[in-house]
Formats: sequence, structure tokens, C-alpha cells
Amino acid sequence: MGDILSMLLSGLLVGLAARVLYPGAVDMGLARTILLGIGGALVAGLASSLAGRGTVGEGFNRAGCLASVVGALVLIYLGRHFW
Repeated sequence: MGDILSMLLSGLLVGLAARVLYPGAVDMGLARTILLGIGGALVAGLASSLAGRGTVGEGFNRAGCLASVVGALVLIYLGRHFW
């Protein structure tokens, strides 16, 4: 149960950071913001795996959070320009 709550909280924080950093208004509710953050983490992990930079690890680090925010920004961009 704790893992799910930490995933939701980190998804919320990453999603909020991406919404604040993206230029212009990003209108979405709480659930979409959480999903945006989780999706950003998945995009960052996929990009890291494809680049051969490491494996999936556990724990909290600043580089992973920054990469997750960048991944969420990419998702906002793709959502705005292609859907």
C-alpha cells in the first residue's frame, strides 16, 4: 500500500512541476496530473533503457526526478501538437 501511495505522490509532484514549467496554461485535473507524472517517469525510464544508461532501480534521486519532469514535458508537448 505504501508503494502505491508513494507512486501517486511522486506522480503528483512531477506532474505539477511539469505543468508549472510548460509555457502556457495546462488545463487538467488532479487525476490527469498524477498520470502525467507517472507517464513522465515511464518515458524517462524508457529513454534511459534505450540509451543503455542503466537499469531500472529503486529509490529516490534528483536525476531521476529531473528526467521524469522532462519526460512529462515531452508528453505535454506531444499531447498538444499531435492529439
